Amino acid sequence: MAAEHVVFLFDVDNTLIDNDRIVADMKRDLERDIGHDQQQHYWEYFEQLRTELGYADYLGALQRYRVNHPRDFGIIAVSYFLMNYHFANRLFPCSLDVIEKFKQYGETAILSDGDMIFQPLKIERSGLREAVDENVMIYIHKEQELDDVRTRYPADHYVLIDDKVRILDAVKKAWGARVTTVFPRQGHYAADAKQTARYPAPDVTVDRIDQLRDYDLARLRAGSRPD
Repeated sequence: MAAEHVVFLFDVDNTLIDNDRIVADMKRDLERDIGHDQQQHYWEYFEQLRTELGYADYLGALQRYRVNHPRDFGIIAVSYFLMNYHFANRLFPCSLDVIEKFKQYGETAILSDGDMIFQPLKIERSGLREAVDENVMIYIHKEQELDDVRTRYPADHYVLIDDKVRILDAVKKAWGARVTTVFPRQGHYAADAKQTARYPAPDVTVDRIDQLRDYDLARLRAGSRPD
């Protein structure tokens, strides 16, 4: 019998990269460079866009700020920060090791949400694009594009690693036994106990991404629930 074809799908923010620390660095730098009031305005636009779009759009918030404050050039500091940030320094420990280990069991790919400038830049400069052999998918709402994911990466079985239980549950409902959902309990979404409790437990839960180095494919598959 032919070997089972498995594809490992990795989320990015707070799964492979400590995005909470990136935001904290950004807030600290902006407070210093442009002052409290300007920073507050920027984050107000950021939250408005996240509500409207469903994903973080740092550059979109920058454009919205510009429309409303066309003569305020201090906010250019946000652009400098985003373009020059050393994202590789914010990879969670052993993230690349986990990707490399899972490659021995199947194909690996990034499955992310986000804008079409900053998110690819983050994935490229962190080394994640190279780590997954340039297999990168960035959607507006990835849980709504699963048919496209399966078309691009057909497989007998999928393993999805994501810090949001909402996403894990949505994919589990769509793919059932064909997916193993893995929840690294990292970042502010994962720490939200009330939000996490709204959904069924993922197939596999770890406290940190590096703990997946102790998992082989058989152990991951053993954690799968039927539906």
